[in-house]
Amino acid sequence: MAHDIRIVTEAELRGAVGLDLDTVRVIEEAFGALSDGGVVMPPVLSMDLAEAHGEVDVKTAYIPGFSGFAIKVSPGFFDNPKLGLPSLNGLMILFSAQTGLVEAVFLDNGYLTDLRTAAAGAVAARHLAPERVQVAGVIGTGVQARLQARAAHLVRPFERLLIWGRDAERARACADDLSDMKCDIAVADSPADLVRDSQLVITTTPARAPVIEAAWLHPGLHITAMGSDQAGKTEIDPKALVQADLYVADRAAQVEKLGELRGAIAAGLWDRGAPVELGDVIRGRARGRQGQTDITICDLTGTGAQDTAIATHVMARLAGRDVGAVIRA
Repeated sequence: MAHDIRIVTEAELRGAVGLDLDTVRVIEEAFGALSDGGVVMPPVLSMDLAEAHGEVDVKTAYIPGFSGFAIKVSPGFFDNPKLGLPSLNGLMILFSAQTGLVEAVFLDNGYLTDLRTAAAGAVAARHLAPERVQVAGVIGTGVQARLQARAAHLVRPFERLLIWGRDAERARACADDLSDMKCDIAVADSPADLVRDSQLVITTTPARAPVIEAAWLHPGLHITAMGSDQAGKTEIDPKALVQADLYVADRAAQVEKLGELRGAIAAGLWDRGAPVELGDVIRGRARGRQGQTDITICDLTGTGAQDTAIATHVMARLAGRDVGAVIRA
């Protein structure tokens, strides 16, 4: 029997869903579901294509109670800008959790991944950053740097934003793009200065050597690291994970292989077993920040549960709306 499949483009998706507190709530619930148990989430399928200076990740998850589940394919080819092409693209396929039939194809070019990643940063800040954040800092100058700044401001409305990147011109462009935010914005002279002056720091780089040193940690600091999502990447000095009062993972099994914890284990610095997961903090099954002077780190490698959550959220937003092309398959 034939059934309808909705095909939605990036432009149409941008008109249907954006970065707001509702999106943050949806991603927060996905983390909570991971803590509750019953989620089926296989390991990330990840290919490092060194010859093409590219990578491809495939993520998916089934969440009990959700009407559908998504499979997301996310290529990143980082020489593309030299060809006048975006470095990131990809798509999500949403399947019915009852029948397994394809319900929608979201040709988002990475937009939904960007949204759910930024929302995850907001969730981490909501549960782990100090209640009062006067200064936030973002290390990195790309699309995610911009979105992470906006997402953090939703849950911790800081008064000042610092930005640092290896390319000062790109850092200034990033600051200009965020000039509509209701806070002062400046380009930091160095990452050390940025960390020193901030209570909330977000790293958004593809770095393969630490951009934050353990010596820079200070009381009352929270760091969300979201750039290390493949073996070989690292943004934080492994010693910092041990020195922090609390290190939290989006998924323990992933950070051991793809995230910041991999470096700490390889260096023989980590002997504490599996780290606390963000979902457990959200559900109150594990302690989060205990006081304003705690130093906390959250390691976000990206989960298939987030992709299923954002895809089903989009489908709900599209219900009853004439958006996208419908084909009968």
